[in-house]
Amino acid sequence: MTRINTNVPSLVAQNRLQTSNKDLQTALTRLSTGLRINSGADDPAGLIASEALRSEITSLGKAISNTRRASQIISTADSALGQVSNLLNDIRGLVVEAANTGALSPDEIDANQLQVDSSLEAINRIAQTTTFQGRKLLDGSLDFVTTNGTGAENIEDLSIDQASLGSTGSISVDINVSQAATQAAVSIPGITAVVPGTAAVDPVTAVASSADFTVGTETVTITADVAGVAGDGPTITFDDSTDTGAAPSASVDGSGNITITVDDDTAYTAAELVTALDGIAGYSAATDGAGTETVTGALATGTLAGGVDEVVAAAATDATGGLAEDVVFELQGSNGSEVFNIKAGSSIQQVRDQINLVKDATGVEASVNADGTTLDLNSKAYGSSSLIDIRVLEQEPGGNFTSTRQEGVDIVATVNGRSASGDGNKLSINTSTLDLSASIKAGFTGAANISITDGGAKFQLGPDVVGNQQARVGIRSVSSARLGGVSGKLYQLGSGESAALGTDADAAARIVTEAIDQVTSLRGRLGAFQATTLDGNLVSLNETVANLQEAESSIRDADFAQESANLTRAQILTQSGTNVLSLANQNPQNVLSLLG
Repeated sequence: MTRINTNVPSLVAQNRLQTSNKDLQTALTRLSTGLRINSGADDPAGLIASEALRSEITSLGKAISNTRRASQIISTADSALGQVSNLLNDIRGLVVEAANTGALSPDEIDANQLQVDSSLEAINRIAQTTTFQGRKLLDGSLDFVTTNGTGAENIEDLSIDQASLGSTGSISVDINVSQAATQAAVSIPGITAVVPGTAAVDPVTAVASSADFTVGTETVTITADVAGVAGDGPTITFDDSTDTGAAPSASVDGSGNITITVDDDTAYTAAELVTALDGIAGYSAATDGAGTETVTGALATGTLAGGVDEVVAAAATDATGGLAEDVVFELQGSNGSEVFNIKAGSSIQQVRDQINLVKDATGVEASVNADGTTLDLNSKAYGSSSLIDIRVLEQEPGGNFTSTRQEGVDIVATVNGRSASGDGNKLSINTSTLDLSASIKAGFTGAANISITDGGAKFQLGPDVVGNQQARVGIRSVSSARLGGVSGKLYQLGSGESAALGTDADAAARIVTEAIDQVTSLRGRLGAFQATTLDGNLVSLNETVANLQEAESSIRDADFAQESANLTRAQILTQSGTNVLSLANQNPQNVLSLLG
């Protein structure tokens, strides 16, 4: 059929040419932009997937930036804490030097105190001036804020390192102590009370002090009216060298020695002897009147009523009781060991005092039990690290000491239902949502509660703004008013304070040691957070971004090899389509030959 109104071949050629032009335009667009998907029409599903991946990549990029910023903040804080550590070490050296009072003059100790004061000022200055983009890092403003609940007074030295407060902005911390930490303890029974020996008695030593002798069943007592000579020098002697038959007489010499003159052939009553003694100035005598015995017999032989020829001071006797046998033993505690050599007969108080004299070196303190005969030894520390080890090196059978070794028990507790690690009276827990440590009052069992309501440095470390992709790190103040522990605070080392070098160097040493431990622990915790959480998160985020970018590229980016081929094909088809269309448009002219 030959038609001229509708040139069908021309229409077909036009359609094909339009398709080829569209393909050519698509290829040119993709090659010029480098993207396979330039509009939703290119690949609707691919566009949705690509945009979702782009969103994740953008969020991850910000998370990477946040992580790097957090690492920079931690590095800034750690650098300042390193300087605080150096200052604390300098203070410790000055404290140790100041304790050498036997070699240092007061002026030298005062000079050391001036250095300590300067170091304390420097520490306070660092705490107040360490900033990152205007935000203070070490003044306590980044520490967690807590409120006390039931039993909170039993929680000491609370340190919250990390906490996730979630969408509510607070978290409750419930501590339940089922077993309190104990000290190592050893009891040594059977150290009997010491019975004092009888000291030498002077028969004429003082008013109300007396000497007595017996006449049969009667007792004659001689008492001095004024203080006499102590010791056993003064004596009472019977002189029967004369045969006068007269009544007895008595005299005293300048040393207080009394002589009673009697006749050995005459019988005397006790009352007559009392009369004679009463005649001595400064002395008085009396009889208990228990009988009517008389002095008689062969006084010339020096005997008096059954064998007393002289009343002298009573002989002194040794004390009895105390430690049963000599003992040599080694006592080892948490701090060190010491060897003791204690003699038999030492009182329980003397044994206690010898052990306590070096309690700071051993970490073991002694006390006397309420029964008065048991020596109780207790470690100053609590928990499994506390120790009392007694090793008997030398002792006769029947001695009080035996070799033994005892250790304390750590605290057993839960925090929010999870078992906490115990170390003496200190407990700690580290989970993905809570990292804290606290010291519990000795002997406490039961429940204690606090609430963390705010605070901490919050770092957004993930692409989604949710609690498990955030980290809150508490950074406590390192000022001299906050550093320290149970022994006291660092500011107390300043001039005029209770732990100044010239006042109490021992307390100063304990305080600065606790402060060093706190700063070291804080640096270690921040370093661990930086090395594990931040650096690990940074590596993970970078790998995730790389994988997502690869996935997004595979969906959206153009394949240049394929698009170049498509371009060439489209160019050829366009050229051929144009030629074909030209031929199709010439076909109607063939009708003219029919009209010839």
